[in-house]
Amino acid sequence: MLPPLVNSFLEITLAVAPLIFVRGGEFAGSDDKAEKAITEIQPGYKPWFKSFFEPASGEIESLLFASQAALGAGVVGYAIGLYKGRSQQQKREE
Repeated sequence: MLPPLVNSFLEITLAVAPLIFVRGGEFAGSDDKAEKAITEIQPGYKPWFKSFFEPASGEIESLLFASQAALGAGVVGYAIGLYKGRSQQQKREE
């Protein structure tokens, strides 16, 4: 297992490296790319349904996405901690 400082350095490097090495790259979301591909394949395509909620701006959409990711990470972290704690408690009782 690597020391925490090395782990932090590797995580930051993984996050920043694409921004440095991919100059002029297009960092678009998969929804935009899928919509473009569908339009190229079948120009007359009409979606089956529309979103019932459309955020007012891209910043709000990013905020909602980040909040959803944080909530999900919190739930997963809680579950992992809960099961680890139960496992340790069972080991102590034995």
